[in-house]
Amino acid sequence: MNGRERLLKALRGEETDRPAVFCANSTATEQQAERFGLRWPAFHQKAEEMVKMAMGAHELFGFDGVRLPFCQTMEAEALGCEVFYRDFIPSNDVAIYRLEDSPRYPDDFLKRARIPELLEGMRRLKGEAKGEVLVIGGISGPLTIARAVLDSVPLLKASLKTPERILPFLQVGERASLELAKALVDAGAEVLVIEDMTASPDLLHPRTYRTAVWEYHRRLVETIPVPCVLHICGNVTLIAEEMARSGASGLSIDPKANLKTMREKVGPGMRLIGGIETLALSLSNPQEIKNMAFRALREGIDILAPGCAIPPNSPSENIKAMVEAAREYV
Repeated sequence: MNGRERLLKALRGEETDRPAVFCANSTATEQQAERFGLRWPAFHQKAEEMVKMAMGAHELFGFDGVRLPFCQTMEAEALGCEVFYRDFIPSNDVAIYRLEDSPRYPDDFLKRARIPELLEGMRRLKGEAKGEVLVIGGISGPLTIARAVLDSVPLLKASLKTPERILPFLQVGERASLELAKALVDAGAEVLVIEDMTASPDLLHPRTYRTAVWEYHRRLVETIPVPCVLHICGNVTLIAEEMARSGASGLSIDPKANLKTMREKVGPGMRLIGGIETLALSLSNPQEIKNMAFRALREGIDILAPGCAIPPNSPSENIKAMVEAAREYV
């Protein structure tokens, strides 16, 4: 069973030869860039280098799936936000709107900023994968896009006091998420990951997620024509049932969420993805990572993965240990 077959079957809840392993979030690391002669920040900007970095997650680490992009700034930049390359993973932290404004959606969204390079990268990645490894596209969720154009403080304050004021920004975010998702699928993505980190209960009140955000996730999953994985950061136990009702094929979760409670809330049919603490990937050693992986698999994680983006300074040996654990697991 090759990686593509294994991960697709795992996402469908079908039997596999061993546990599937991948990362639903960014897989870019410093050692990976050095190993493949990649320049920073070109692998965030140029299709050819994007593909080399993406395939590195399979060639160097042994992941069953590879994904693009390696950040959550593609949509925001196309909507007019400035992207900063101060760190290994780009960020956008300067708002372009206030709550009083009416956000605009550009008709040429898919031709703006780095999106043409991303789509070309996805087309090339599908060819490079050769059917051996699953090709995955990543999009930012509507609330995360709204946070980028509006900024965190006014967005989160309004979400508690006057949630109706954030609806126009969520609608623009949804449109950007969906348009990019469909374009990534057309370019070759076989699975889509919806990353909505701002919807984390660590930031957003669970009630607001249920009443103002969940419906956007449900509509995205319903409309995107390939299986979807929903990722929300932090301890998502309080919103587990709603996440499962989105219709996603799997939930990518942080180990902060209690696995036993998550299983009770989402039921036996929902695939839970994760089990590896991201900080441990940069600070632990391979044997500790293996022990963490074995424990997660024993406790019921369905697909082994980091709980969020891989820290860029993570040693390759620690990441490889995840795959080794899956191969050794009985």
